[in-house]
Amino acid sequence: MSQQTIRVWDPVVRVFHWSLAGAFLIAYLSEDDFLSLHSFAGYTVLGLLLIRLLWGLIGTRHARFTDFVRPPGEALGYLKDSLLGRAKRYLGHNPAGGLMIIAMLLSLLFTTITGIATLGVEEGAGPLAGMMGGAPRFIAKATEEVHEFFANFTLLLVLGHLIGVLFESVVHRENLVRAMISGDKPLRDGESQ
Repeated sequence: MSQQTIRVWDPVVRVFHWSLAGAFLIAYLSEDDFLSLHSFAGYTVLGLLLIRLLWGLIGTRHARFTDFVRPPGEALGYLKDSLLGRAKRYLGHNPAGGLMIIAMLLSLLFTTITGIATLGVEEGAGPLAGMMGGAPRFIAKATEEVHEFFANFTLLLVLGHLIGVLFESVVHRENLVRAMISGDKPLRDGESQ
């Protein structure tokens, strides 16, 4: 007997998600050794963030920020309920997942902006080269340190995201990775399309 499913994640969200994961991984791993590849991956991340920001405003129901951005207290309450085994299932992102998404998007935005600033100061290249070129060495060092901090902080958030996805997949007995590939989630009793 086949189980009914519902389309939750549209193609824009899915392509964004997996492209962002790949671009961040390439940028993170290429770091100092392959500047051209690192920069290209970083610009790709920034472009994807801009698309996601727009899609979060005008996209499909579960893609919109209004569907999953909740106050931090609600996210903490959801985490508590999850640990007690009584968390409500959400078709889209749960409140804790929504908070994690906002944290990752902001961290990635700071990572890309400080990366562009670092490129301008250290290499005299990129859109901020005119403004940042010729800045004192301590400015170059500071932008690089902040850039590395946010890159590492983003990696920490990604690890938290992966743990959350695995935990929620077990708690709600559904494969969230498969749902982010196919776009579909199982429809349960009492849920409507």
